[in-house]
Amino acid sequence: MLISGKQKAILALLADGQFHSGTELAETLSISRSAIWKQLNGLADLGLQHSAISGKGYRLVRPLELLDENNILAAVDEKTRALISSFEIHDQIPSTNTYLVERALENTHSGAICFAEQQTAGKGRRGRHWVSPFGSNIYLSILWRFQASPMAISGLSLAIGIAVIRALKVHYGDTFRLKWPNDIYYQDKKLGGILVEVSGESDGPCAAVIGLGLNVYLPETEAAEITQLWTDLTQITGQQQLNRNVLAGTLLDQLLFVISEFEAVGIAAYLDEWRRYDCLKDKPAKLFIGQHSYEGIVQGIDDNGLLLLARPDGSTQAYASGEVSFNSQHTLPEQIKIPSPPERGLG
Repeated sequence: MLISGKQKAILALLADGQFHSGTELAETLSISRSAIWKQLNGLADLGLQHSAISGKGYRLVRPLELLDENNILAAVDEKTRALISSFEIHDQIPSTNTYLVERALENTHSGAICFAEQQTAGKGRRGRHWVSPFGSNIYLSILWRFQASPMAISGLSLAIGIAVIRALKVHYGDTFRLKWPNDIYYQDKKLGGILVEVSGESDGPCAAVIGLGLNVYLPETEAAEITQLWTDLTQITGQQQLNRNVLAGTLLDQLLFVISEFEAVGIAAYLDEWRRYDCLKDKPAKLFIGQHSYEGIVQGIDDNGLLLLARPDGSTQAYASGEVSFNSQHTLPEQIKIPSPPERGLG
């Protein structure tokens, strides 16, 4: 379902979480009260619940902070802001990553930014889907062009994880961790994920689309089919209303700083910091690569960002890719499942 202009206008009025009468809404939007009722009923399809009380009017069950370009950019440093070539916020989009991958083929400039309130066919690693309720979380993608080859920026996703941790520390303290190769964790529960898609010649240059999905508020009903432990910032902080625009701006600021310097400094500049946040180190884990799995004790990452796994035979192997399961029961694969149709996801 696509959000209509009338629904967007109603959401803007109801975003404060307060009651607004049908008469007030109708007069403000110059439509009938029956049209207001019809549009409100359609909001449930976006995962937005509202209540109606006679004599008081309508209100959203939960206040809503819609993304706003000016409010986001206000949290971005002036020097970092100069790196942005274009800035878009979509109400709904299939995938922020797919959108920028397509724009990269059209020679869109480096520094293109895409946010979305909701994704309808977004993706995580290996084509997986990511739960993306409307107006609740952060769905962000950045297009960046490198002169280096795809191989030369192979550690980029680890550096992106550092940027996310730095942004979270600004607002919520030093409590977040990183799970190799591209997940944000809090107390062994997944808070967010990173997806880097690279295209270009084998010897360079290349274009990278860096996607981030971060749970700010994930309704239980939306997350019912997730098959791994998850959390969101609302649960972590105990705050019912978080400033999503300020967080989005801080994330964008940190991400652009790291991305812009990565080609010059490489993964070596981030190894020590990444290791401080490693949530897998010294834990028993199972690594899945295609149809094969490998068990062992995680020994951290090597100087190239590869996962080190101490095997039962006494050897230690380095792995460039794979999916790691490290929960105590070893029963839940590190993946997301959501209902289909419709499909929802991370960009």
